[in-house]
Amino acid sequence: MSDINALENISTQVRRDILRMVHKVNSGHPGGSLGCVEFFVSLYFNIMDTKIPFEMNGTHEDLFFLSNGHISPVFYSVLARKGYFPVEELNTFRLIDSRLQGHPTTHEGLPGIRVASGSLGQGLSVAIGAAQAKKLNNDPKTVFVLMGDGELQEGQNWEALMYAAAKGVDNIIATVDLNGKQIDGSTDEVLHMGDIAQKFKAFGWEVLSIKEGNSIERILETLTEAKSKLGQQKPIAILMETEMGNGVDFMMHTHAWHGKAPNDEQLENALAQNEETLGDY
Repeated sequence: MSDINALENISTQVRRDILRMVHKVNSGHPGGSLGCVEFFVSLYFNIMDTKIPFEMNGTHEDLFFLSNGHISPVFYSVLARKGYFPVEELNTFRLIDSRLQGHPTTHEGLPGIRVASGSLGQGLSVAIGAAQAKKLNNDPKTVFVLMGDGELQEGQNWEALMYAAAKGVDNIIATVDLNGKQIDGSTDEVLHMGDIAQKFKAFGWEVLSIKEGNSIERILETLTEAKSKLGQQKPIAILMETEMGNGVDFMMHTHAWHGKAPNDEQLENALAQNEETLGDY
């Protein structure tokens, strides 16, 4: 799918899904989920070559790993809208015995989920291992991973970054969601990380940037460019500047909605800003 309008319509519906999911159980992480809608939609509906029905080993298909697993609402919505499992199952988000827990898990066998995530700092290591496995198996497909910027405060990421460059893992594209916010405030206030682009470059990575990280057109352009740079002995990083809570005016420009659900009135307001496009579940 390459039509920008079609991708934008899917994005609008995904935002509605996110809002309704977290509202129903009064629990979840809408801020980062809303900020990454366009990325997920672009990845799953345009960039990645995936297989449905889902195959856990992922042979000869592109793989995606979500490291910042707390933004599971956007992941679940996109997987359902792509056809991995019924859209109606989104109605079970965070309920007891549901396959759609607050952080993605594998024990219930949810299609599209290859690793439990949410213990921050681990996803990049897993993705690098998967990428190395593909190289060893002469599998030409690509591994994608998404991380949060606050997550970079975890030391394991930097070990993984060093390892990937040293071992020439050049079939991986790691995207960092640079929204500048985390649960306790701005990333600069919690733990300033300096020039992230220069740090990645110093660790031997090829670095691309998306200044308009909520623009589907810019995301597609940059992911396409990143794919063109694969196979050159360097891992690829994309630093993507997004707005937490994107698409809902009162959730934007603040960290307050990192992990807070909207009440009834707020949900009505938010949904009014995102008119139904594909049908609610």
